[in-house]
Amino acid sequence: MKTIQGPSLHLAQFAADTAPFNTLPAIAEWAAGMGFKALQIPAWDARLFDVAQAAHSQQYCDDLVAMLAGHGLVISELTTHIFGQLVAVHPAYDALCDSFAPAHLHGQPEARTAWAIEQVKLAAMASKRLGLKDMGTFSGSFAWPYLFPFPQRPPGLIETAFDELARRWLPILDVCEEQGVNLCYEIHPSEDLHDGISFEMFYERVGRHPRCKMLFDPSHFVLQQLNYLEFIDIYKDHIRMFHVKDAEFNPTGRQGIYGGYQSWENRAGRFRSLGDGQVDFKAIFSKMAQNDYAGWATLEWECCLKDQEVGAREGVAFINAHIIPVTDKIFDDFAGAPVSAQQIHQLLGIRHN
Repeated sequence: MKTIQGPSLHLAQFAADTAPFNTLPAIAEWAAGMGFKALQIPAWDARLFDVAQAAHSQQYCDDLVAMLAGHGLVISELTTHIFGQLVAVHPAYDALCDSFAPAHLHGQPEARTAWAIEQVKLAAMASKRLGLKDMGTFSGSFAWPYLFPFPQRPPGLIETAFDELARRWLPILDVCEEQGVNLCYEIHPSEDLHDGISFEMFYERVGRHPRCKMLFDPSHFVLQQLNYLEFIDIYKDHIRMFHVKDAEFNPTGRQGIYGGYQSWENRAGRFRSLGDGQVDFKAIFSKMAQNDYAGWATLEWECCLKDQEVGAREGVAFINAHIIPVTDKIFDDFAGAPVSAQQIHQLLGIRHN
């Protein structure tokens, strides 16, 4: 067994236009002061990271690593969620997703997709230069508007959506193979890969690609009412990244999983700061240790109630308290006794003529 690394901090929810969250050196100093040991860097946020330069300049990457080391930090992974979202966009979301792309691509879905695919490939190249083995992303979605089958879904709709999804991602996965980087899809509502079955549908279509992996975030399973502990055991060979994020689901006589179009604070299912929700993290960390997960435990802060800096400070202590330093000993070894093959037969009452 291996001891989980952590805590790392996903920076997407903390990056801002004001200090200390507007530059990577400043946010690194702040995170180190909080007690984090690593940063998970969103590759799309130009305030913190230049993905194209990182893909092509070893000096840029070396300088970045050295700067973080000066604060006692490393990079746990890069994430490409926003780029991944743009790889596959249903037309219903075109206007909303345009805001994720450069202005000159707005209103041009095909050009936007081509740009996004190139950005994910650049991030894979950057990951290799940074010495990283795993990278997070979203799958994007074609089929999500048809999640509930009414009006009845026409035959072939879902199959065609997943065929196209796989067609777009397969060349990216091949680049990840060239770079020695696992592409970890966050299993997430609003993405076509939102549960185990949908991941399997995609996984088969990309030919069981060896770089097709998962980012596990139990909060999204609470909101779906999916058994996240069983999920860990089923997909333990695919899980290579882990977001430590809490959530709660409190259905009422007025709303349930779908949330009634309410704001986050008024939904039956909502994200909470670590320790304030319903996720059984003791069981999760136990299973991750038992299943030999050797990656990072990364705080992703999302809460509709608590201040984010408080959530970060509490999150460091929470993750540290849940990481299990695994043992290399068997606890009852003291009671063991060496026996011979003959004695084993005697213990079992086996006699040979």
